[in-house]
Formats: sequence, C-alpha cells, structure tokens
Amino acid sequence: MRLDKYLKVSRIIKRRTIANEACDAGRVTVNDKVARASYDVKIGDKVQIEFGTRTLKFKVVSITEAVRKEDAALMYELL
Repeated sequence: MRLDKYLKVSRIIKRRTIANEACDAGRVTVNDKVARASYDVKIGDKVQIEFGTRTLKFKVVSITEAVRKEDAALMYELL
C-alpha cells in the first residue's frame, strides 16, 4: 500500500492529499530515510512524521485496505 494511503486509512492524517503534501515536503521518514508518497509500506517499517514542533513515531503492524474507525489504531504501534 502507498504511504499516503496508509496514513489516511490508519487515520494518522485526515486526508490523503495532506499526507501527500507532508511526504513531498520531506516531513515523513521511513526507516530513517525521507520517503515519497508512493513508497510501498511494509509490516515492520518505522515511520516518523513531523507536525510542526511535534514528532510522531510509529511502527507499521498491519496493512488493510479498508478498516473501521475503531480498528484504525490497531494498524500501528506508537514508539
């Protein structure tokens, strides 16, 4: 699954276009490397997103195309 779609489906970022813009701006890293929106997310990847002064780090636990709101948080594990 593409990185921008994963961020949207897991509800880390609200809209896919915003996730795409964050990737283009270089604010998203996967395994300590700047990642593009088209990066293919794999289970076990460590993702870091910078929101202004705040940084969010998490590990990809599962990849699902469609998920309910209640189960979205189960797709990743905060570090």
